[in-house]
Amino acid sequence: MTIASQTTRPRTDARTTVTGVPAREDRGAGRSRRTGGRRIGSHVFLVILAIYFVIPIWWLFVAATKSTAGLFSSPAFWFEDPINLFSNIAGLFTHQGGIYWRWLLNSFLYAFAAGIGATILSILAGYGFAKYRFRGRGVVFGVILGSIMVPLTALVIPTFMLLSQYGLINTPWAVILPSLLSPFGVYLMRVYTQDAVPDEMLEAARIDGAGEWRTFFQVALPLLKPAIVTVLLLSVVGTWNNFFLPLAVLTDPQLLPVTVGLNRWTALSNAGAGGEQVWNLITSGAFISVVPLILSFLFLQRYWQGGLAIGSVK
Repeated sequence: MTIASQTTRPRTDARTTVTGVPAREDRGAGRSRRTGGRRIGSHVFLVILAIYFVIPIWWLFVAATKSTAGLFSSPAFWFEDPINLFSNIAGLFTHQGGIYWRWLLNSFLYAFAAGIGATILSILAGYGFAKYRFRGRGVVFGVILGSIMVPLTALVIPTFMLLSQYGLINTPWAVILPSLLSPFGVYLMRVYTQDAVPDEMLEAARIDGAGEWRTFFQVALPLLKPAIVTVLLLSVVGTWNNFFLPLAVLTDPQLLPVTVGLNRWTALSNAGAGGEQVWNLITSGAFISVVPLILSFLFLQRYWQGGLAIGSVK
């Protein structure tokens, strides 16, 4: 009986179960291989995306080092011999009395004035929508969300008519005031405030005797730093790259931003024999105009670390 019972009892070991299914470590190894394959595929996809976005910047940098003749004769993605980067920059800052300096300063003024103003309004509006209950809140926020879907170019003509009634055409305010409104910034600040600023922290500050403004500045505002930097960068970049609005509301060459100013040089160069060929200055000016944006993203990316305060309430 003992021998029979031993012969009919199934045998198992560390690698195989009774039904022949691989053991737990074998299944874990299979899952790790599948996970590793997906990870490699994700990395390859990200590398392809990185190359796709770097190619235009590389072309612009290479084009900024060429002469006007070299732009049309040498390889598009490689340098011309000799390299003319510094001579192009010197000619850029002296062409037409150095007006490019003025355009660059105008772009800084419009971008940072509008960017800082739009960020402040977005912070206040987003915090109010997230932490206060008032009549019509849903309707007003719905209108703001709907305005995100309206193309900015569709608002240029109505904005021009409105500004002309107040005599603001051909002034810096014609560019700054419309750029202060950022519906996406308000939406982003509201969503982030709901997650990053718990209501319990605000209630604790109020119980300790802090007023609404003190609660906002000392409790809520430090927790919103990643969203603030994001909205600021988006607003600055949007105003810096804005083309159609300045084109419609500005006519004085001394008030133009870089985008519209370089477009004027492009129109002159496209005029053929009757126009001055300054393609090398246009590409150099375009390259210099994107350098501040690249540096801003590189230096401010360390602030894009959200969720640091989530879970801080005990």
